[in-house]
Amino acid sequence: MADIVKQILVRPIQLADQITKAADEAYSFRQECLEVKAKTEKLAGLLRQAARASNDLYERPTRRIIDDTEQVLFKAIALVEKCRATGLMKRLFTIIPAAAFRKITMQLENSLGDVSWLLRVSASGDDRDDEYLGGLPPIAANEPILCLIWEQVAILFTGSLDDRSDAAASLVSLARDNDRYGRLIIEEGGVPPLLKLAKEGKLEGQENAARAIGLLGRDPESVEQIVNSGVCQVFAKILKEGHMKVQTVVAWAVSELASNHPKCQDHFAQNNIIRFLVSHLAFETVQEHSKYAIVSNKQSLSSIHTVVMASNTNPSDKNHDQDETNSNISHPMSNQTPSQMHSLVANTFAIKGSGSGSGSGTNKNQTKQSNQQHQHHTKGGPAPRGNNPTHVSLMGTSIKGREYEDPETKAQMKAMAARALWQLSRGNLQICRSITESRALLCFAVLLEKGDDEVKSYSALAMMEITDVAEQYSELRRSAFKPTSPAAKAVVEQLLKVIENEVPDLLIPCVKSIGSLSRTFRATETRIIAPLVKLLDEREAEVAMEAAVALIKFACTENFLRDNHSKAIIAAGGAKHLIQLVYFGEQMVQAPALVLLCYIALNVPDSETLAQEEVLVVLEWSTKQSHLVEAPTIDEILPEAKSRLELYQSRGSRGFH
Repeated sequence: MADIVKQILVRPIQLADQITKAADEAYSFRQECLEVKAKTEKLAGLLRQAARASNDLYERPTRRIIDDTEQVLFKAIALVEKCRATGLMKRLFTIIPAAAFRKITMQLENSLGDVSWLLRVSASGDDRDDEYLGGLPPIAANEPILCLIWEQVAILFTGSLDDRSDAAASLVSLARDNDRYGRLIIEEGGVPPLLKLAKEGKLEGQENAARAIGLLGRDPESVEQIVNSGVCQVFAKILKEGHMKVQTVVAWAVSELASNHPKCQDHFAQNNIIRFLVSHLAFETVQEHSKYAIVSNKQSLSSIHTVVMASNTNPSDKNHDQDETNSNISHPMSNQTPSQMHSLVANTFAIKGSGSGSGSGTNKNQTKQSNQQHQHHTKGGPAPRGNNPTHVSLMGTSIKGREYEDPETKAQMKAMAARALWQLSRGNLQICRSITESRALLCFAVLLEKGDDEVKSYSALAMMEITDVAEQYSELRRSAFKPTSPAAKAVVEQLLKVIENEVPDLLIPCVKSIGSLSRTFRATETRIIAPLVKLLDEREAEVAMEAAVALIKFACTENFLRDNHSKAIIAAGGAKHLIQLVYFGEQMVQAPALVLLCYIALNVPDSETLAQEEVLVVLEWSTKQSHLVEAPTIDEILPEAKSRLELYQSRGSRGFH
């Protein structure tokens, strides 16, 4: 950058020297020319000082100020050149307004102020003292915020760690107040020094820098520029080795960037950020997963799925979607209580932790070394690394000292890790596969039950996105949510518990998750339907709508067990609720309620309950409602459902003649 700055300064210095020489040769307005010369010599001195300090100059304001200064010098030399006219005729016909010298003198004064400010603001903290606080330069008259941003970014480049922390906090305030200010900070080169502060600063400075970066990524273009500046590598290093309070802010910033520009998801994944986030989510939530560990003697631990299938399932069960399973096989979760579920998961991890050949001796050695590390750390020394021959933690689980953080910080870290995973998993198959292959699903299940409100909320939202992707990709659905998986069992258990208890803030994402998993349930799994049907009678229209949408996924033609599910909906009293919603529900609820009613009519048209509830009358009434008939899907299935009911139900059973 120093070479660029020197090149920028060459031309104005040459112009200043030319003005000085021309002013000495002036014949007219000699006194005014000498004043211009004096100002120009001062300016030339400052420009030469800037050239000597080019290594420290902040390029963005340098370009702007030197460009303006160059324009002023061009005007000055043109004016002084006119005063060098020697011939009588030239002097008679050269018109120089008296105000021209006052104007150029004022502009030179402004340039002096601008260059002086540039030198002060680019100086190191020790050299600058508090002089720069005397006011903004003349160039700030038209855009004071820009100069304020320049000051703070310049401090980020040259200030002390404390000054840089304060500057980052100021940029946080600016970026939070106005989107345009955020774009200006990025355009004026604020991201690289913020990333440097995030890596090298003190605790508060790192937090301020990470928070500023999260606030700057308000739109896809801004996020793209931030990613190109190397944010993924910096954030990955912090999530692996940083202080937990800084990691919390970084996880939040990752969620903000991914939310505003989903295309950056893969960049974060390529830098192992998914693994680090899952590690933080799992810390003190579930035991370590084999994917995140190196096991000695090349003895790989059995997967959770294998252990549970061997110990808890029928050997004839297969890992397939419901469309390919025997509909007479019961779901492994159908008669399981929550306590049994927790015992199953705990036993699985217990088997996993102790079931490797010569494990007893190894575990004793590990326990002994762990105690030594704990004692050493409590004395203030660094925990030893790389000396354990049997088991080496990776990817964030080895962060020293995080077990000593206060509970509030730990809870906040989990919340922000879940928030980041929520945004990173949205619509991304590869990331969802990475998450589900780790221990994250079990973490979400545990946190949905035991976490604080914020952790529960983000865990539910993350599950909503993961199950949404699983609904679209059978490959992920079959691997991550197969009925024999303890993680899937634990997740479904907690989703059902939320729905049954109608937990307000978690209800909608959990309902959506159950709907997305509709094709994973076996034929005899009927306990899923009743809680969803109960929500159709919910006073909140949005909840009733989401319940109807979820039930549609159980009853639609794509679901192999649609007939069984439709009968279960009817048995739970769903027909009566749906009729009420179609007739009297809000418009947002009417359409999905009618679609669900149509699917049920298509699947079980011979149902006596449908005849008794006069569903055919409801469908005939719906055909006359323009806002319903024009809704997507309804125009296709409504006539067919009506026709099927007419075929299977006698006129006498309809009750409308």
